[in-house]
Amino acid sequence: YTPPDIDPRQYRLTIHGMVDRPLVLSLDELKRLPSVSRIHFLECPGNGRTRPAAPDATLRERHGRTSCAEWTGVLLSVLLKEAGVQKGALWASAEGADVIKDIRSMPLEKAMDDVLVAYGQNGEPVHTYHGFPVRLIVPGWEGSFSIKFLRQIKVVEQPDMGKSDGVFYAAQRPDGKRRWFVFEQGVKSVIIRPAGGQRLAGPGFQEILGLAWSPGGVIRRVEVSTDGGRSWKDAVLEEPLHRKAHTRFRLPWTWNGEEVVLQS
Repeated sequence: YTPPDIDPRQYRLTIHGMVDRPLVLSLDELKRLPSVSRIHFLECPGNGRTRPAAPDATLRERHGRTSCAEWTGVLLSVLLKEAGVQKGALWASAEGADVIKDIRSMPLEKAMDDVLVAYGQNGEPVHTYHGFPVRLIVPGWEGSFSIKFLRQIKVVEQPDMGKSDGVFYAAQRPDGKRRWFVFEQGVKSVIIRPAGGQRLAGPGFQEILGLAWSPGGVIRRVEVSTDGGRSWKDAVLEEPLHRKAHTRFRLPWTWNGEEVVLQS
């Protein structure tokens, strides 16, 4: 995959469609608008759904299609209010500038909520492979909605229903049909140590470490089992706790050297 070569000095973001005042903004103009910095996770729709056949598959191979960063940019709601959304508009379709011209549509209610037009990542410009110079961050929703290399947002009455909306990210149902527009993926947790082919030096004290995240808000509690689910203990959550972000948890544990199943 080769990301597009975008000159940040020539970059333009267009907001058009069912708006009173279409906008064409340069990167400098975006940066002059009121900004926010928020920590959010991104997750591929396929993360954790398929497991490699190898029993010693690494944690990255099993659950590595997710990340978490501090994103800086302008709330999409600020731009849409500036453009003046017209009556009857119900959706916003975002398009990227990479070779696949990816387009994803979201209800206007979400676009006016917490969606971020981001030009910063962890205090630096957005990384090249993460969507430089500007990408969309749609907190809590499937990562495919967070369009990279963002070049335009069109306010419309109906969703685009292109390849991404209607084919690539439609979810398989038990009856064989496919469901359009799966937004949130559910609460998840994963133990990151010991896990994924890691070998313990021997019996004795260990600390179980993991990550948990929720598309709906803040993680308030994580339970861990060291006996295959027969009993559960509350893990300690590392603060600060952020909405729609990875939350680290830990639990002290003494291993007796026998085979066990760890769960969270």
